[in-house]
Amino acid sequence: MSSVVVELSARDLVVADLASIAWSGSPLHVANVAQQLERARLGEVDYLAVCPPSDVPVAKGAVDYRVKEGTGTLWQLSVHPALQSCGIGTFLVKAAEQRIRNRGLRRAELAVEECNPRARSLYERLGYVAFDRRPDSWDEQAPDGSLRRYETMCTLMGRSL
Repeated sequence: MSSVVVELSARDLVVADLASIAWSGSPLHVANVAQQLERARLGEVDYLAVCPPSDVPVAKGAVDYRVKEGTGTLWQLSVHPALQSCGIGTFLVKAAEQRIRNRGLRRAELAVEECNPRARSLYERLGYVAFDRRPDSWDEQAPDGSLRRYETMCTLMGRSL
């Protein structure tokens, strides 16, 4: 068996990346990411892209500094489906945590859907501990373009940095 090693880097996600992150969600989701890039410009969030040498994002995620005082809240974390379980999610979370530390903060939190035990296992491996749960919902776009409200239950997790 042979293995391939690809160097990854984390950088700010930019508007030019939007066309290449369609794998992360519907056109409605990508439009929401575009809105979040405006918040990034204002310094309210960091929006990251994880890229191989081609500089095309294979993962993306954000840190919101406005959700809870003194805490960076990770959200919209996503790895290209064909590349999951390759360590890219770990790289993304660690890059996001470094952004939080760079702001002088020492706590990271996130919410993980209870129907996503694979992601929860990743976060637990990285030291996140469940501390609460809450319902969440957002608009979701179907392939035919129609909208529906997606509702889920999330476990809130956090860790000291």
